[in-house]
Amino acid sequence: MSIAFCLCLTEAILIFSPEGSLFFCSHKVKVQLHWIAQVLALVAATLGLVFIISSKNRSELPHFTSWHSILGLLTILALYGQVLCGLCLLFPQLLRISLVAQLRRYHVVYGLIVYLLATFTVVLGICSDWFQAQVKGVAWYLCLGLIFCPALVIVNQTSRTCLSKKRQYV
Repeated sequence: MSIAFCLCLTEAILIFSPEGSLFFCSHKVKVQLHWIAQVLALVAATLGLVFIISSKNRSELPHFTSWHSILGLLTILALYGQVLCGLCLLFPQLLRISLVAQLRRYHVVYGLIVYLLATFTVVLGICSDWFQAQVKGVAWYLCLGLIFCPALVIVNQTSRTCLSKKRQYV
């Protein structure tokens, strides 16, 4: 589930990148693809949380005792908040929102924060005793690089294309 979550979340953001997306289509189609990828990421995160809670209940282990689990829960809650913000952008007329450009900028910044929360949750996961017992040496560092490389691309893309003062939202 975590791989599906990470891939969907990453591609949902990269859809809007001029050079980093797998999709070359109109902005309207990109928004729809963004929504599909975000909903898939949300479903993967929710299913992962349900499976983890179920597993903890079956084995009678305590819940949310590690930084990884606490940050993971915070990430999922922030992701739900981000989806609500996206819904406000998708239907501004129904919600009588007049400052769409400002809300869009908040959505972008909040989305970057959610993505970075997800990144650090995964990093804490690979720092766990279980993961380090499974993956050792150079392979562990490769896994760490596989987490940070997309995060650097997303931060760069977001700061260059969406947060620059030259770009104006309409």
